Amino acid sequence: MSRNKIYALALLMDSMIVFISVISSCFIFYENNGNITLYEITYIFLLFWTTLIVGFHLFRHYRHLWRFASMGETKVISKSFVFTLITAGTLHLLFSEWNMVSLPHSLLLMTWAVTLFAFLFSRLILWSINENKGMLNKKGKRTLIIGAGSAGILVVKELKKSVNSSLYPVAFIDDDPEKLGLHVRNMPVAGTSRDIERVIKKFNIEMTVIAVPSASGSDITKIVKACQKSGVDVKILPRITDIINGRITLNMIREVNVEDLLGRPPIQLDVLSISHYVQEKTVLITGAGGSIGSEICRQISSFKPKQLLLLGHGENSIYTIEKELEQLCPNLSVKALIADIQDKNRLEHIFSVHRPQVVFHAAAHKHVPLMEHNPTEAIKNNIFGTKHLAECAHQYNVETYVQISTDKAVNPTSVMGVTKRIAELIIQNLNQKSDTNFVAVRFGNVLGSRGSVIPLFKKQIQGGGPVTVTHPDMTRYFMTIPEAVQLVIQAGALSKGGEIFILDMGKPVKISELARNLITLSGLTPDKDIHICYTGIRPGEKLHEELFTAEEGNMASKHELIYVAKPADLTEMDILLWIRQLENLVYSPGAEQRNDEIKKLLKEIVPAYQIDSFSYKVNQHRTS
Repeated sequence: MSRNKIYALALLMDSMIVFISVISSCFIFYENNGNITLYEITYIFLLFWTTLIVGFHLFRHYRHLWRFASMGETKVISKSFVFTLITAGTLHLLFSEWNMVSLPHSLLLMTWAVTLFAFLFSRLILWSINENKGMLNKKGKRTLIIGAGSAGILVVKELKKSVNSSLYPVAFIDDDPEKLGLHVRNMPVAGTSRDIERVIKKFNIEMTVIAVPSASGSDITKIVKACQKSGVDVKILPRITDIINGRITLNMIREVNVEDLLGRPPIQLDVLSISHYVQEKTVLITGAGGSIGSEICRQISSFKPKQLLLLGHGENSIYTIEKELEQLCPNLSVKALIADIQDKNRLEHIFSVHRPQVVFHAAAHKHVPLMEHNPTEAIKNNIFGTKHLAECAHQYNVETYVQISTDKAVNPTSVMGVTKRIAELIIQNLNQKSDTNFVAVRFGNVLGSRGSVIPLFKKQIQGGGPVTVTHPDMTRYFMTIPEAVQLVIQAGALSKGGEIFILDMGKPVKISELARNLITLSGLTPDKDIHICYTGIRPGEKLHEELFTAEEGNMASKHELIYVAKPADLTEMDILLWIRQLENLVYSPGAEQRNDEIKKLLKEIVPAYQIDSFSYKVNQHRTS
């Protein structure tokens, strides 16, 4: 129906409620106390109907959808009826003074109370019909809701409203002792998280939905394992930061991701408030087509830079991010630049023409075992490429230069790690004589980035296994791509020059546990459906990564989740002399056959570098 027809129907129904309430009140009042005339009944009806309708319009009663009524709508009725009581009472006193009518005040008070009850009851019926219209759908999977709080209640409401829902909620789990044994939304709170297996068996549960947006990774892991033991699938409601701008609906309930199992909540940095240093600036991003570089592009594009320069060696990846940004920010000036950071002349041309004011350096060779067997390429790209880029930033007066580094640069055991450590030393050395703020950011392993273990594990699981893990005790620090990029942007704002910033990533995670959790999340059982195979530590890998050297220590920054490594003492280090020696060695004929000599020179530059440190090897694949 049209809006006017709905309004007319509502007005007619409310008029009938007033009329019936008046007749009922008069009948009750005069049952044993005499008679009432038609004139007096008409007077009472018109008195209440007029004042009530005026009150409803005054407080916008008819602009509320009463089938979705809440405390706000109850307040509207309350205000309207208070207005009616005061107005009708005042008018009746005047009419009585003028001898127009002679009725007891108690009759009007009774009529007012009966009318109020009738209106509340009618609205309750509308609300109840809307709330329970999906209750007849019992064909979906019997579903256990973890969390009887506001998020869990919203999930139940949405599921019950959908006649064709594939999920049918039957019970809650909640760790609040005050809720145990009670009913929420006509569903029992059947136990705590320790009772999941028992509750699943008791209620014949087929699906579990985690509706606790603030749940930690460790909590989610326990829930997933308990459900897996009972053979029940698990889905999860997005975190509150994902749903804060929208309403929870069925399609927002998703599969549990490995990011949910990091053992800590996602880190949110105050990027928006400090992004001023890129606003209206020309920003150059190297490695812009990579997983980190492309996310930097996406996040920076929302801060209204003057121009984004996308520099990369791979034309396909640069083309992809360029087209994505054109759709994401059609008014943003984006320039794709195909270049190799090892080409100093090409870099100088780019800097002289485009004059970038902020540089994010994400281009690097980062695959540890590959770089171990190709050390000259790691050195050319990670060391010489960084040196060329940093020198151009200094020469062309770049304001802020942010270098992407890695925790593998700390007490390195790999060529990749030591080249990244030398890259840190290069920009710290240059920072001492430059007006440019040079700063580095160290990452742990970035989930979902190219070369991370997660895509490999997923591919191995899809292929039926086995999942290959190098060592049962190997641990790594993990962070998500958005977290990593937020750290990069925040570091640029916090920097004064020469610092190395590290995000507090919580406790390191066992790779073997990560593999088990991923197998479980795939609906399979570790060691039964998918085996885990330990292959031995590969060349250059460490059993446990570190975030700081002993000399660096760690200092708190302006942000409680970001630490600063104390800059290296470069007074007795002629880093440029060593780089020249390295250039002579790497670019000399037959350099590929002199890997040992190259590694020894790398160790002279970084004494903490441990050559060929890996010792744990397994000759035969064995499952856990």
